Amino acid sequence: MKIVVLDGYAENPGDLSWDEIAALGTLTVYDRTSFTDEAEIIERIGDAEVIVTNKTPVSRRIIDSCPLMKLIAVIATGYNVVDCGRAKEKGVLVANVPSYGTAAVGQFAVALLLEICCRVGHHDRTVHEGKWENCSDWCYWDYPIIELAGKTMGIIGFGRIGRQTGRIARAMGMDVVAYDGSPTEEGREIARYVQLDELLGRSDVIALHCPLLPDTKGIINRSSIAKMKDGVIIINNGRGPLVNERDLADALNCGKVYAAGVDVVSSEPIRSDNPLLTAKNCIITPHISWAAKESRQRIMDCTAENIRAYIEGRPINIVNL
Repeated sequence: MKIVVLDGYAENPGDLSWDEIAALGTLTVYDRTSFTDEAEIIERIGDAEVIVTNKTPVSRRIIDSCPLMKLIAVIATGYNVVDCGRAKEKGVLVANVPSYGTAAVGQFAVALLLEICCRVGHHDRTVHEGKWENCSDWCYWDYPIIELAGKTMGIIGFGRIGRQTGRIARAMGMDVVAYDGSPTEEGREIARYVQLDELLGRSDVIALHCPLLPDTKGIINRSSIAKMKDGVIIINNGRGPLVNERDLADALNCGKVYAAGVDVVSSEPIRSDNPLLTAKNCIITPHISWAAKESRQRIMDCTAENIRAYIEGRPINIVNL
């Protein structure tokens, strides 16, 4: 059985091993495949039965052009890069990795928040540039240093990752409120569930951990920002299109939003015309919340198990049944 990995570098830049998957068939790993060149994607898939992809799209045309394809294993939780409907029509299974980065993504959300509140990276750079040794006072700070204890964090989307972020926020002394369409008892132990407008109005920090759905696309926009406290902090390491970036940039530039920390944007890699690049007090990282080695190893292990289960006739984590 032939297995082709279309874009393996982000998952494994060299610190993991493909051996577990290689043991299941004849494996070919491409570090990168053009996202836009369907002919190249089709050529690389060839007569492979199992396709492994992270962000390389598998479109209707690609599925139709590769009749021996039987399993598309997405090495991520999100699977919108695959035309799942066409795959189902053609009898191709699509499997994902449903949970791997809860701890890492929650940790990164709080890392973005702490960078805004403490500006550790900025002040480290200024010390190395000589500002402290030439300072007339014994210390200095270029940004307000913000204490989070006693402030309110509002979390939109209170699934596994949202709850993990909430736990960390509570450990720092924050009050946590959450908005989610499916409240759980576990969630109630961490936060108080509220309606969205109440969350927007009472939160000092708003973190986005909801899935990208038609009713959550652009949930942070001019209208919702107007309902927020002046000086609110917004954290998004969920999905880029949850935010209307022009509206957020305008709010940052006028001071309505004090600062934002984002690890995701609407088009990735980020485009040079993205308004957040020139907005005030906006920290942007290159979609790396998921990238801890421990998280990537879980992706590798789950993907291998997804392929193994398919071979054994007991497919698991199938998203297009």
